[in-house]
Amino acid sequence: MTSRIQSATPGEHQGEQATGQAPYPTGAGSVSGRQNGQAGRASLDELHETARRIAANVERVLVGKPDVIRIALVTLLAEGHLLVEDVPGVGKTSLAKALARSIDCTVSRIQFTPDLLPSDVTGVSIYNRQSGGFEFRPGPVFANIVVGDEINRASPKTQSALLECMEEHQVTVDTSTYHLEEPFMVIATQNPIEMEGTYALPEAQRDRFTARVSIGYPDQQAELAMVDEHAGHNPLADLEPVSDRESVQRLIEAVRSVHMSPEIRRYAVDLVAATRQVPEIRLGASPRATLQLVRAARAQAALSGREFVVPDDLHTVAIPVLAHRMVLTTEAHAARRSATDVVRAILHRVPVPQGSNHR
Repeated sequence: MTSRIQSATPGEHQGEQATGQAPYPTGAGSVSGRQNGQAGRASLDELHETARRIAANVERVLVGKPDVIRIALVTLLAEGHLLVEDVPGVGKTSLAKALARSIDCTVSRIQFTPDLLPSDVTGVSIYNRQSGGFEFRPGPVFANIVVGDEINRASPKTQSALLECMEEHQVTVDTSTYHLEEPFMVIATQNPIEMEGTYALPEAQRDRFTARVSIGYPDQQAELAMVDEHAGHNPLADLEPVSDRESVQRLIEAVRSVHMSPEIRRYAVDLVAATRQVPEIRLGASPRATLQLVRAARAQAALSGREFVVPDDLHTVAIPVLAHRMVLTTEAHAARRSATDVVRAILHRVPVPQGSNHR
């Protein structure tokens, strides 16, 4: 493997620095009848406690950004992938590394560059003279959490090496298919401002990311706390895992069982369908977006201590899940309309299901 690729276990690297809702719930619900008697599935109480520990761990590195941390946890529990898009120095890599190190699982990091090859990501078959045959050497994508730094600096050919991995959790090399271990999550970063030496992510690639977040600059109080605590010491150096792979997999199983009523499912479909009918949008959200919106809403509900999804859960995750998948028209760009503005307008326009009981 080339020197551009660094495989790591939790607790080995350094990074950068980075309102609203707490990244973990203030109270936990009881276990529903759907969860009782099913071994290997966590209760909402366990999910609440584990999420609280992970969020607190990440907050030691990313100060004053609880909403961003919460979306990262939602993406993890929704079995998705996270795209962190922002200007340099606000903590994109730090968020990815802190989340990865908070879980005791296999972690790898790929520094994407223009000369990176697809085999540098997925692995390569090497001839073994002793055995007289070829043997497969796995690439850094064979890990539970893969941190892809500056993904838009790789060529489209190399970016496409992640398509099968992210969607099907498998890698095909020389007609042989290798399955990736669960859970599997890609956390990629990119700088949307500097375009020199970059390749824009194609729609097929962006559509495979469950959510996109922008960290933004910290407020003055958070930045002062960062200066006081981090100026002379890198908090990533002392970050220890607070959960493990098996626990996270149990939490994912619990999120799958969160109930979504037929009315809420219909509401989710209506929200996504509305993105295909707005005049400002040239390409609306895909059916894959509908599935990932539903999964993210279930994770959001579980983190809020509920066993069922309500419309507010869909509202909370709609912008991170839908905005990056849409392609605006030239007229919308000229009018300075953003995909985020369009999603907000859709949330106000599509009727919310009536009734308070969505169980």
